[in-house]
Amino acid sequence: MSHTEKPAIIPKQYLLPFILTTCCFSLWGFANDFTNPLVKVFEQVFIITTSQASWLQFAFYTGYFCMAIPAVMFIRKFSYKSAIMLGLALYAAGALITIPASLTAQFALFCLASYVITYGLAFLETACNPYILAMGPTETATQRLNLAQSFNPIGSLTGMAVASLILAPSLEVTKLRTQIEEQTPAQIQYLVTGAETLPEGAAIDDSGETATLKDGESVTVYSDGIPDFKTVSGALGGAVPNVMKAMRANEPDTFNTLQKTDLANVRGPYMVIAAVVSTFFVIFAFTKMPTFKQKEKDAPFFEITKRLLSRARFIEGVFAQLFYVGAQIMCWTFIIHYGMEQVGLSLSEAQGYNIIAMVIFLTSRFICTFLMRYLRPSIMLVVFAIGGFGFTVGAIYLPGQSGLISLVMVSACMSLMFPTIYGIALNGLKLEEAKLGSAFLIMSIVGGAVLTKLQGGMITDYGVRTSFWLPACCFIMIALYGLRCYLAHDKNYSDAAA
Repeated sequence: MSHTEKPAIIPKQYLLPFILTTCCFSLWGFANDFTNPLVKVFEQVFIITTSQASWLQFAFYTGYFCMAIPAVMFIRKFSYKSAIMLGLALYAAGALITIPASLTAQFALFCLASYVITYGLAFLETACNPYILAMGPTETATQRLNLAQSFNPIGSLTGMAVASLILAPSLEVTKLRTQIEEQTPAQIQYLVTGAETLPEGAAIDDSGETATLKDGESVTVYSDGIPDFKTVSGALGGAVPNVMKAMRANEPDTFNTLQKTDLANVRGPYMVIAAVVSTFFVIFAFTKMPTFKQKEKDAPFFEITKRLLSRARFIEGVFAQLFYVGAQIMCWTFIIHYGMEQVGLSLSEAQGYNIIAMVIFLTSRFICTFLMRYLRPSIMLVVFAIGGFGFTVGAIYLPGQSGLISLVMVSACMSLMFPTIYGIALNGLKLEEAKLGSAFLIMSIVGGAVLTKLQGGMITDYGVRTSFWLPACCFIMIALYGLRCYLAHDKNYSDAAA
């Protein structure tokens, strides 16, 4: 078949429904990437560890796992449009929970808000992904989903921009960090360790001009034996919680005012997104959408589940998706910690690198969508997963700025993975199987909860660099899935981009 004879990616009759459904991809992209930097924000505002702050991500991505199956049951009984509308309603309701959360300064309520928001996102993703696949020929389904998913990073970029350009500069903890940066090295040392001495385990070299810390990092030593902690990555990050703890103990009123001000700043964007989501709810309510109703009734739930479990291509795809989402959320959440602790950046500066990563991600996804007209998705998945592994290892071993740049470049390799794994796993399934299969793939997003929480604990115990071995291992598993599809599964199913 020649290039000009290939089926249309989006048939004309589905153009408006495709555009409206694609807007939902941007809406959940905003929620995902506005949440990521909040881990660091709450870590500072509530004075908790990275592991504790990671409960926010755990709550966010666990919502997908809990609600994906109820979402597909709802779709089976009603329609894709109804599921999308319910998802939008839950999304708005979760955003509104941040009002009592901020007014009472309860971290647990923010976690609940994230949990309810992802109830809505689970409905949206469970409905929108197979809905897009159904809007045209099966031969172009993977390309169509990649195109729709290409607009997800637009929402992600918006979330990141709001966090970086609006939220971060307005935070009182950001202003506090700026004040600490203006202190002398000796004052910073006191704020970090509470005493004007070298940290325990540090050793001054024979020259008397440098000292080696326990983690092997070297710092300049002044004649009075006090190290220049402005050369130590993460020193300022260590100073902020110490100052906050002292303020809470000695000036509780000042601390409470600071905390409530910052939580009000966090609440603002949630109010805006609640209004935007509510607007889309009204638009969907008054727009006629295709139903794709089957003439025959869907087979019983357990029968379809049994058929799905017998398909190795699908089952392996679910696990590959779990590893991918875990890798993506880990890389995008803890790039903030990496920038602040390894390069000494502010929250806003570190988030700026996250925005660069998302721009690269978006650009790469459009390029990959084009390339899939000529290359097999499975082999592209292998190549990009190997690239993701290489860049992650670079983040572990390359020093400072170079390591951060390598971590940013991981996004170029992640760009095609979610929709490609999704399309490959569902390829060849009947519509009734694809509905339920979509739910299992959305449930696999729980990898973002479990693996991010695990990496948060690794950061607390072993440091941010070592923790990135976890996403590196995830990319190995994704590469193995792509290789399995290329060598075995593609022989049994016609691939969308072959």
